Formats: sequence, structure tokens, C-alpha cells
Amino acid sequence: MILSVKNLSVRYGDKVAVQDLNFHLGEGEVIGLLGANGAGKSSSIAAILGIEKSEFQRLDVLGKSPFTERKEVFQNVGVQFQDTNFQDRLTVEEACIQWRSLYKKPQAIDPLLITFGLHEKKKQLVRSLSGGEKQRLAVLLALLPNPQLVFLDELTTGLDTKARKMLWKQLLTMKENGLSIVLTSHYMDEVEALCDQLIILRDGKTVAFGSIQEIITLSGQPTLEDAYLYFAGEEEWV
Repeated sequence: MILSVKNLSVRYGDKVAVQDLNFHLGEGEVIGLLGANGAGKSSSIAAILGIEKSEFQRLDVLGKSPFTERKEVFQNVGVQFQDTNFQDRLTVEEACIQWRSLYKKPQAIDPLLITFGLHEKKKQLVRSLSGGEKQRLAVLLALLPNPQLVFLDELTTGLDTKARKMLWKQLLTMKENGLSIVLTSHYMDEVEALCDQLIILRDGKTVAFGSIQEIITLSGQPTLEDAYLYFAGEEEWV
């Protein structure tokens, strides 16, 4: 099992941000963690990574503890946060070299730069990149360690349609080769393209869990987007 989470809760004082989160993730599987802003998605990821203090009955990442075996875990885990900060004075290539040096068995840089459409930008300063290019670089760096598991938080925010579909294609290929993914997204076409299972959070609680078709059926709605709005409590369903 790549990831096991049982009864994970996160509290900030008296506020419960995540309550009793449960799921398992196998090799080559993608799980979507969905919900409105403030529903508990980012807190869940931070807790699983051991960044956020939490309570749990079980939390295993690649069969290890993200607390007591942190170094071993993160040699095989990639992370792309929603807001990635880069050092302004580094070039794209230097950022990749610096990040690559942290891992024992990383991927080669140039093929990834080509795949993500950044090879011609590799001598440019990161600060000169567009928002979409910085987003692609953040995902590239998350995949550079050649991870078994990657966390992708709002994967394609700021990307145009062509770049989004290119990224989906690359991730699906890596999924077929065994990469497991935890994904947060507000784009239901992205969720349908990539995810095997979904968890929908509302006020920190799991209100729906299952395959895309199971979620749609459970909601009684015609589409995944309608099902998401129904469970997440957004827009007309509030």
C-alpha cells in the first residue's frame, strides 16, 4: 500500500479543520481530494506530510512514518503546493539542479524540461516566467525526484487548455508506470481525466467517497460537476 490514512484529524484550537479522514491509495492510483476553499484539503495534505500537527489512528506513507522516518519517506515523495515560492535570482536550470541535488535517484532534467515546455526557458531567471510557466516548473520539480507518490495541490491553476491537457497526458503516462497521486482541483474535467477515487470534504468532514460514477449516483445529479456542487455546498446548492 502506498498510502494509508485512518481517522486523521486536524485541529486549530477549538476549530476542527479535518475530522476523521480515511482512505487508502495503491500503486498507480489517483485520488482526488475535493471541496470548497476552507473545506480542509490543504490541511489534510499538510497533516499527511507531517507538516501539520494532527491526530490519527494510522498514517503510513510508503509503509513508513512521515514523522520518525521522514528522510526515507521524502526521497520517494514529490510535492507541488498551491503557492510555490522560488528564489528570484535562480535560472530555471539552476532551480532544477538545486532541487535534484536533494535526492538519491532523481530523473534527468532535460527530458522533463522538454516535456513541460520549459527547455527553451532554462537559462531564464525564474522570476521572468509567466504564471503558467512557474506552475509547470512547480509540477516538474515535484516529479524530479522520480517519486512513487506525488501530492499535487491545484495542479493546473493558471494554465491554458493546451498546457493543462499536456500535463494530464504526462501524468497519465506516469500513472501507468506506477506513480500514485493525491490531487486537489476545482476543475471537474481534470478530476474526470485523472482520478480513480474521490473524497469530497465539507467543513472538514468527508461527505462523499467513491469512484466518479459512485459519487454521481449517490448525489442523484446528472454530472460530476453537479454532484460536486451538491456535496460541497457551493454555489446554488448552498
